[in-house]
Amino acid sequence: MEATPYHFSMTFSELDPRTLTVLGVDGALEAAGNPRATADVLSGLSAHPDARVRALVAKHPNTPLEILGNLAPMFPREVLSNAGLPLLRLARPSLLSVFPAEGVVALLSLPDVPAWVLEGAGRHEDYTVRTALAAHPSMSPERIAALAQDAGWQVREAVAKRADLPESLVKQLAADDDYDVRKAIAIRPELAGDVLRTLAADGHGMVRANIARRLDLPLDCMLTLAADGDADVLATLARRIDLPHNVREWLATNMYGPVRAAALQAWRVPEDWLQNAETDADPEVRSALARRPDLGAARLSRLAHDESEAVRRALLERNDLPEEAVLPLAQAPELDIRLHVASAEDLAPSVLDVLMLDPDSNVRTVLAVRPDLGAERLAILARDEHPEVRRGVAFAENVPQGVLAVLTADPNAGVRRSVAVRADLPEALVRELAGDPDDGVRLMIAGRADLPQDVRTQLGQDADASVRGEVG
Repeated sequence: MEATPYHFSMTFSELDPRTLTVLGVDGALEAAGNPRATADVLSGLSAHPDARVRALVAKHPNTPLEILGNLAPMFPREVLSNAGLPLLRLARPSLLSVFPAEGVVALLSLPDVPAWVLEGAGRHEDYTVRTALAAHPSMSPERIAALAQDAGWQVREAVAKRADLPESLVKQLAADDDYDVRKAIAIRPELAGDVLRTLAADGHGMVRANIARRLDLPLDCMLTLAADGDADVLATLARRIDLPHNVREWLATNMYGPVRAAALQAWRVPEDWLQNAETDADPEVRSALARRPDLGAARLSRLAHDESEAVRRALLERNDLPEEAVLPLAQAPELDIRLHVASAEDLAPSVLDVLMLDPDSNVRTVLAVRPDLGAERLAILARDEHPEVRRGVAFAENVPQGVLAVLTADPNAGVRRSVAVRADLPEALVRELAGDPDDGVRLMIAGRADLPQDVRTQLGQDADASVRGEVG
């Protein structure tokens, strides 16, 4: 049944609120902007699909309070500029409690939000509102201090992240019951020494780890953290470059593998550390060693033979591997590692020869399109048992004419179709493929711009309409 068209002569009292959402846009805009629009009409229009209509409802002084709350998330500025809002505030001083949390948060996102919104948000029962308030730049010291004692830890955490936090509140929140609040204090850019020492002895490892990575960590705090029992804290400390020698020595021989691995990430480490790491029982330590920039070719080659997949993957991150290290990776049990090697630049001939014998056709296909493979290897791959490999040769650069002839006679039509589009295909092979039994091969040949006239005539009379159309 068709909706009744909107007639501008109708009075607003005659409009049925239940049908307002099906009004045309022009009619809905006029209705929402009319000063005599009733609360019922405006409530119906608040669900209109056009945002311009809903924005007008948000600004209309006759819009009910509950509707304003529903519209506030999308139209916070229109709601705040509503001329009826002062009267609603007189009638309902706590009107923000009627608004959903996302509506109040949207109001707080405005840079020029009035003071009454800040006050109402501070009394809102939803902690997400008070959390948004705690991060608002326009806050009095008294309100910040009150939020620093809020029952919601998320609110106190937001206070702890404020740049303008007074020292008294920093110390208060450094002793907060919730570790997330203390974590937020631990990453503040400037902390007094007594606060740093308090947090260095915190009961939660994540707080102590945040302290352990601070650039301004006092020496006595390093010594305190070096005796920590948490592996994450020790690993974070071990990555520092400003540790006392005895602390670094202790961490390099720690019982936890991740700590020993982290100690290897320093700028400079003694040679005996590198030797010990190479034979460490934990593959994470050997992987950390594999990432160091100061390893010689012999050590890299030994690591390439490591039994751990993690070590092999760490080596793949390097671009300075010697041939002796690349060769074992070219024979790794993991297909993706071999594919990574096959697509790398500047591979030695010995590596290429190993990859040519790879049992997986995907590796050989990647090889087939390498520009540095050479005529002899291309000729071998042109006779590969897998058609995708042979098709890859058809796309390679600088393919010798003898190899092109092999591909032209390939038993797989897909290979012949691929070679048929090569710009360097000799005329003799073009003529041969022009008589190919496969329609797709002849279609590829028919689309060439360099066809001899007799071949063009021949294909123009082809039994396949698509081939004839391609010539045309």
